[in-house]
Formats: sequence, structure tokens, C-alpha cells
Amino acid sequence: MRFLALFLLLASSLMATEQAFPPSPIGVPELKILPAGVLLKAAGAGNYFDGANGLFRPLFRYISQHDISMTTPVEAQIDSAAMFFWVAESQRAKVAGNHPGIEVLEFPERHVASLGARGSYSAGNFAKTRDTLLAWLAKRTDVTPAGPAYAVYWNGPFTLGFLKRYEVHVPVRPLN
Repeated sequence: MRFLALFLLLASSLMATEQAFPPSPIGVPELKILPAGVLLKAAGAGNYFDGANGLFRPLFRYISQHDISMTTPVEAQIDSAAMFFWVAESQRAKVAGNHPGIEVLEFPERHVASLGARGSYSAGNFAKTRDTLLAWLAKRTDVTPAGPAYAVYWNGPFTLGFLKRYEVHVPVRPLN
């Protein structure tokens, strides 16, 4: 059993080669700046948690067809289901434009409030972490929410739930 857990942990960490930005500490809210970058988007209908597997496949197919290295994290828009893969700077030349079901997007630098957590990628964990982050944000006098919360997932599907790492981000803007 220990060997299996170690193998799955190692295998999931080897799947991704680069990080778009460093993960947030677990349990400690923070403000961070996400770099500008190219993201690949697969969109669905309804809530993300109802169809996440259907969103992953077209993204994985796109990066496989174009020999684009997988990066971490993956972003998930919750209420209007969408999944985003970051494209590493070193892989940008391999991006071949939009394909059916995949949209290539240029994102500017983004300012977010972030809270890291550990656990399964579930609606309940997302809601709990989001609510904690929003309560922390409500007490701040320097920034205010500027968009809906979204999930940021750091581990692949073969990582055991209790080992998975995720974050919730809320876009923010300065208060005047």
C-alpha cells in the first residue's frame, strides 16, 4: 500500500514540467499577482463539478497533438463550467490556434486573493475554501473582489484525494 501511494504521488508530480506561478501556502490567505500568459480553455455547460472530466479530455488531446508540455496548475471556472491549461513560455510556439472545443486566450497579469488547501477537488471543498477566503477579503481595507471565485488545481487525477493540493482565487482590485 505504501509503495502504491508513493508511486501515485511520484507519477502525478512527473506529469507536469513547469509551474505557471508558485502555490499559495495551505491555510494562509494571501494577495498574489499571477503572470500574464497563454491559457487553453475548454468550456462546458452548467457547473464545473458536473462535467470536469469532459473538459479535461479536449485540453489533453490538444496539448498531446501539438507536443505541448503539461504545466501546473489547472484553473477551473465553477458556475459556467470551464477548464484552463497554462502554456509554458517555452511552449508558446507550439500553440496552433483555436480548435473545436478549445480556445486559445492571452491573459494579462492578474491580481488575486488566494487561499491554498488540501483535499479532494469537490464542490464542498471549493465552497468551504471560497467562503473562508471571502470572509478574509471582507475585512481588508486595501482591496475588494473584482470577479467570481475560481478553483486552481495542482495535482493530476491519479493523486489520492487527501494528498491533492488546490487553491481558491478571487480576482481583486485596489480600493481608492
